[in-house]
Amino acid sequence: MWYNMPMKKIWVHKADSFTKAKDFEAKYYSDLSSSERIDMVQFLRERYFKLKGRLKDESRKGLRRSLKIIQ
Repeated sequence: MWYNMPMKKIWVHKADSFTKAKDFEAKYYSDLSSSERIDMVQFLRERYFKLKGRLKDESRKGLRRSLKIIQ
């Protein structure tokens, strides 16, 4: 049952404007390590496949990795 599930902690950032919210979000994601960002993308992919009723391991296939060199 849903009431036996452990509670997950969430946080909310309240901004005064869309610009400040966008800046906060950009800083948040840029502060994450590359492995944390990949883990987040994989989590979202798995949730998507679960919602679509696809196999769990199917979401592990085809994750494209790319490298962009910025100088």
